[in-house]
Amino acid sequence: MSEIPQEDLLPYARRADFKVGRANELKGKDARFYRFLEIVPGVASWSALIGIVLASIYWSFFAAYFIIAFSIYWVLKTIFLSYHVRYNWKRLKHHMSLDWEHLIKRFDYDDYYHLVVFPFYKEPREVLVAALQGLLDARYDPKKLIVVIAAEERAGKEQAELAREMEALYADKFGYVVASVHPADTSGEIAGKGSNVHYALHQVHKAVIEKEQISHKKILTSIFDVDTVIYPDYFNCLIWHFMTAEQPYKSAYQPVPLFTNNLWEAPALSRVMAMSSTFWQMIMQERPDKAATFSSHSVSYQALYEIGYGQANVVSEDSRIYWNLLLANDGNFDIVPISYPIAMDATTAPTLWGTIVNIYKQHRRWTYGVENWCYIVYHFTKNKSIPLRKRWGIALLQGEGYWSLVTNPIMLFILGWAPIFLGTREFHETVLSYELPILVRNMLTVAMVGLVISAVISLSLTPPRPEGHSRFRYVVMALQWIMVPMTMIVFSAIPGLDAQTRLMFGRYMGFWVTPKRVQS
Repeated sequence: MSEIPQEDLLPYARRADFKVGRANELKGKDARFYRFLEIVPGVASWSALIGIVLASIYWSFFAAYFIIAFSIYWVLKTIFLSYHVRYNWKRLKHHMSLDWEHLIKRFDYDDYYHLVVFPFYKEPREVLVAALQGLLDARYDPKKLIVVIAAEERAGKEQAELAREMEALYADKFGYVVASVHPADTSGEIAGKGSNVHYALHQVHKAVIEKEQISHKKILTSIFDVDTVIYPDYFNCLIWHFMTAEQPYKSAYQPVPLFTNNLWEAPALSRVMAMSSTFWQMIMQERPDKAATFSSHSVSYQALYEIGYGQANVVSEDSRIYWNLLLANDGNFDIVPISYPIAMDATTAPTLWGTIVNIYKQHRRWTYGVENWCYIVYHFTKNKSIPLRKRWGIALLQGEGYWSLVTNPIMLFILGWAPIFLGTREFHETVLSYELPILVRNMLTVAMVGLVISAVISLSLTPPRPEGHSRFRYVVMALQWIMVPMTMIVFSAIPGLDAQTRLMFGRYMGFWVTPKRVQS
């Protein structure tokens, strides 16, 4: 595989350590500093949790007042997040009602192409067909699409043959179709989506872009999970946002992932986690200063080419692309939320226990994104072209996000009772010890109002009821939100703590592929 010439890369992207993935890829003081950064998140989270328990035992009054303050903070945070979800929901519904074909008529975009990459592993044929059919069903000229079907050699000959079958089947339906097969056991790579996409982009560059002499600035690249089924106006909406962006070639475009392809067949637990993930991305749409690219997203091909495409040696490749772009462009790179949906699969398995295991592993992989915090802080000490205030702001904001994801749900669970069961006798003799659990309970009850908002919004985003499903399922879908306090701990905090602990001890994770299955 030919590499991009150094002179075509942005200056900072030419650094030997630009695409470092782990401390053991560096040497000397750089390796020691990076290893220190890998330890920090786990130490911070474990220190907070152990500190709360120790405070409850030895400094019960301090712990009690901290609990009261934290409960107030949690109520305010819930109100803040619920406001953002509701606001983005209104924006999302509005964007879905617009005639995007009409809106983009004022732009000259006839010579633009959309490059769509579908990396896949062992997903069923039907999943890939549904994704490709979604492209054909879009209100956009399919001849302006360059589709890459990216298989993995390590998945076996059947998957490589499937990619070539799809290439032949859809060759006359799209502008260009390329089947690529990512070689197994490539040195310096982590087997997974990132390395597959990195290889696929090199292949399509050679087979189509370079051969046909298509301008890099005339291609918008969408890197999609293989279960992504776009809504009809996705490409029209993307064109509009690209043409109206303040700096279109220095922006990544993030849609809202709706995990609704199989929502009616998925169990309640899977539905709650799927919609919770959607709500979090909706919140990020309203806070682009805190966001990074997630799952399926789009960006100019020119921007990707200038950094040598993505990284092949990390687990959290989706967001790492954004951090690569931000650093290479000296901090001058934006996230543009397009508030338009794409449909994906909720995580399921043939059995309930299998579903629980799959959800846990998926969220552990997502929360392993804390490796990106190490990456950006390391490079913030190297790239002084980024304003100091921006470097500090991003580092603290991202660090707090990973810390609170792990600690806050567990703290909510233990704070109300820890001083009562573990506190000193002097504390137990006070009115505060009696009032504390009542106060915490009342505060958390107020915070539960956010669940009502979540239930209403989730029902509005649920696909139409298929035949064979009772109307009573709507009631179940509303009541399922009472599971959220439990799911926050089991499928957010604990997987996050697991991921941070592994990173802390240098037990680096590989890329775990979320299994996809055809619903019966």
